[in-house]
Amino acid sequence: MRLPRKSRKALRAPAVGAVSAALLAATALGAAPAAQAAPERGAVAARAGASVRFTDIPGSGGITLKGNVFTPGGAGGTGRHPVIVLPTSWAMPQLEYVAQARQLADAGYVVVTYTSRGFWLSGGKIETAGPADIADASKVIDWVLANTPADPARIGMAGVSYGAGISLLASGFDKRIKAVVAMSGWADLTESIYGGRTQHRQAAELLGGLGKLTGRPGDELQAILKDFLGSNLAKEQEMLDWGAKRSPATYLDDINANGAAIMLGNAWGDTLFPPDQYAKFYERLTGPKRLELRPGDHATAEATGLLGLPNAVWANARRWFDHHLRGADNGIDREQPVQLTSRTDGGYESYPSWAAVDRTRRTLPLDGTRSIRAGVDSGANGGTVLLSNALDQFLRLPPMVPVPLLPRAHAAVWQSGPYAAAQRVRGSVKLHTTLTSDKESGTAVAYLYDVGPLGLGKLVSHAPYTFHGKEPGRPFGVDLPLLSTAYDVPAGHRLALVVDTVDPLYIAHNPDGARLTFSSPEEDPSSLSVPVRD
Repeated sequence: MRLPRKSRKALRAPAVGAVSAALLAATALGAAPAAQAAPERGAVAARAGASVRFTDIPGSGGITLKGNVFTPGGAGGTGRHPVIVLPTSWAMPQLEYVAQARQLADAGYVVVTYTSRGFWLSGGKIETAGPADIADASKVIDWVLANTPADPARIGMAGVSYGAGISLLASGFDKRIKAVVAMSGWADLTESIYGGRTQHRQAAELLGGLGKLTGRPGDELQAILKDFLGSNLAKEQEMLDWGAKRSPATYLDDINANGAAIMLGNAWGDTLFPPDQYAKFYERLTGPKRLELRPGDHATAEATGLLGLPNAVWANARRWFDHHLRGADNGIDREQPVQLTSRTDGGYESYPSWAAVDRTRRTLPLDGTRSIRAGVDSGANGGTVLLSNALDQFLRLPPMVPVPLLPRAHAAVWQSGPYAAAQRVRGSVKLHTTLTSDKESGTAVAYLYDVGPLGLGKLVSHAPYTFHGKEPGRPFGVDLPLLSTAYDVPAGHRLALVVDTVDPLYIAHNPDGARLTFSSPEEDPSSLSVPVRD
C-alpha cells in the first residue's frame, strides 16, 4: 500500500475508535470468544446458496487477522463479484456482521469481515485506527482479490463505530475503494471526545475499559488515555496532535482525490461521536455523498440490523452499494442527500445540504445577570452514555428535570415565553454570552430544555465548555454551539436555557469556591440563536 505523501508524513500513530451498541446483537448471534476458534478452513452452508468460511487473513507487519468470508453460491456464484470489507467495531469479534454479510452474499457480493487487530484472537495490539489498521484494510483487500471471485474494480468498505472510522480513513489511502458506508463513526476525533475543550469522561472510560477487557491496548493508547483522564494539560498539545492524525477530516484532500462514494450515518444523541463533526465533514466532501441522522445513541440506530432484522440504516447502505458498485438504478442518487429523522415523531425530512437544515433562525435574548457557585451538580445533566439517548429513541424519554426547582445558586436559568405554535428545532442552537470567572480556569455546561406547563423540562440539546488561562474578574465572550438535533417543541411550551458546572458525562475544571457570572452587556448582548424549520 502506497500512502499519499502528505498522509505518510501525518499518519504515524493510532486513533481512538468506538464501542458498538451491537454487543447485544453479537451475543444474540452467538459471538462468544470460543466462536472464533472455529475451524480455519472449513466451509459451512449459508442460506440461499451462499457459503461462509472462517479463515486467517494476513495483516500488516506479519500479524494474523481472524476473518469470515461469505461467497455467493448457486447461479449467482459464477464470475466476478463486487466486494464489501467490514472491519469490526471496538471490542467486537468477527461474527458481529454475520447477519448482514449473509444477506449481502445472497445478493451477489463477496463479503469479508475481520476482527480488528489487537482484539480477541486477531494478532497485534490495539492501534486504534492507526497506520497499522489502515494497512490491515489494504492487506485484506489484497487477500480477497487473490483468494475469492472478487472484482478489483468494485470494492467497498463499511462498518459500525470503529469499523466506520477505519473504513473512512482507508478510503484516503487505498484508491481501490470505490464506496464507503460509515455508520456511527468519527470524522474528527478531537471534536468527538474533547469538544468544548472538555474531556468526555464516560466515553473515554468506557472505551478504555472495553479495550482492556476484550483486547491488548497498545502502549501509546494507554498513555494517551492516562493523560486524558488525568487532565494532564502539560500533554494537551500532544493529545490534540494524536487526535488530529487519526481523524478522517485531516486527510480530506486525499479522500476527495480518491473519489469514493461516501455515505455517513449517525444518531442525534451519540455520546461517543456526536453528529456535528460528521455533518461538517460531509459538507466538505466533493464526491458522491449522503448523510443520515436519526434518533438514538451510539450505534443504536444500526443495532437491529446486526440481528438481521429490518433496519433502515442497513437497507440504505445496501442501496448505496448496489448503486455505486453494481450500477443499479435504484434512485438513491436522485434523492436529496441529507436525510433526517425527527426525535419527536420519527418523521423523515430531506434537504439538499447540511447548510440548508438550519437556514432559518430565531433569537432568544438572554437578559440580566446570573451568578452561580461552581462545583455542585444542579440536577441538570446530559444523561448517561449509551443509555439516556437510547431511551429517547425507543420510548421518547430524554433526560428530564423540573426547571422551577433547579437551585439558582448553582444553575443559571433563562426561559422564553410560551410559544403559540410548535417550534421545530433543526440543527445546532448557538449560545453567545459574556462570562466572568474569579478563577483562571472553569467548566460550564449549557442545556436547552423543552418546558411543559407543569415546569418539567425535556432535554433538547446540550454542550460543555472549558476555559483555561483567563484573567480572574475580567469578562470574556463565549460562543458555544450546542449539539445538533431535530426536536419539535409543542405549542404552549417554553424553551429554557440552563447553565451549570457539573455533569457526570464530562470532567470539570472548576477550582474550589469558584464563581461564574453570566452577563449581557448593552454593547454585546447575550442571546440564544435557535434554528427552526418553518
